[in-house]
Amino acid sequence: MIYAIIEVSGKQVWMQPGRFYDLNKIAAKSGEVIKLEKILFIRNNVETIIGDPCIQDASVKGRVLRHLRGRKITIFKMKPKKNQRSKNGHRQELSRVLVESIQLKGLKV
Repeated sequence: MIYAIIEVSGKQVWMQPGRFYDLNKIAAKSGEVIKLEKILFIRNNVETIIGDPCIQDASVKGRVLRHLRGRKITIFKMKPKKNQRSKNGHRQELSRVLVESIQLKGLKV
């Protein structure tokens, strides 16, 4: 099993080649290839590599499939005995990214 843990948009995400992930919106068009370079950890069948904090010369190549919006979250605030209520909603802008490969020092993993 080959995987990498990367940092993207303030979160740490476990990624594997051939799978897609919903990340916070990335400034790229649909179908565009992106390169994510903040790799914290790589594990393949032979070895484990841990970054300090990131691994040099490592990257994850992915393709932006489409942009979408996440599910709606309702925020309700209330102050008791004051008749003060507020109800808001939020939908996060997301990008669906297909991970094509994990690369380390020119070696495709």
